[in-house]
Amino acid sequence: MYKCIVVTIAAALGVAAASAFAAGFSSVEERMSQSEFHAAGLDKLSPEELKTLDEWLRTHYATTTTYVTPSGSPVFYPKQGDRETIEAHINGHFSGWSGASTFALDNGQEWKQAESGGRSCGSVENPKIKIKPMLMGSWLAYIESCSDSVRVERVK
Repeated sequence: MYKCIVVTIAAALGVAAASAFAAGFSSVEERMSQSEFHAAGLDKLSPEELKTLDEWLRTHYATTTTYVTPSGSPVFYPKQGDRETIEAHINGHFSGWSGASTFALDNGQEWKQAESGGRSCGSVENPKIKIKPMLMGSWLAYIESCSDSVRVERVK
């Protein structure tokens, strides 16, 4: 009788852990910028193939990683649901990013490019920008006049 109860509790905990992990799982497409997704050739996969790849990643990489500062203190990132997508406009003229670009927004926030590389996106005034939370505290910016995205981090 005791063994039966222990096995039932263990199974319930396993199911709960798996569903909690699945709820926080981001697809490959969400994890990568559009240029990374294209460079990896993943844009050539069908929706069914992408779904299969995501499912494989979900079941094979259920690990927890703890990040630490150079001094060894743990870094705690908020849960994905605790951060919201930001929608605003870039103040003034915009023509792309160059590796160290800063984006001043009409809501008072300031974001800087957090990855190398550049992109020319045409010349636009006050384009819309959407900044989405990604895994491990990172953010991805989508700018209206561009067909690509860029990782950013908040400065102000």
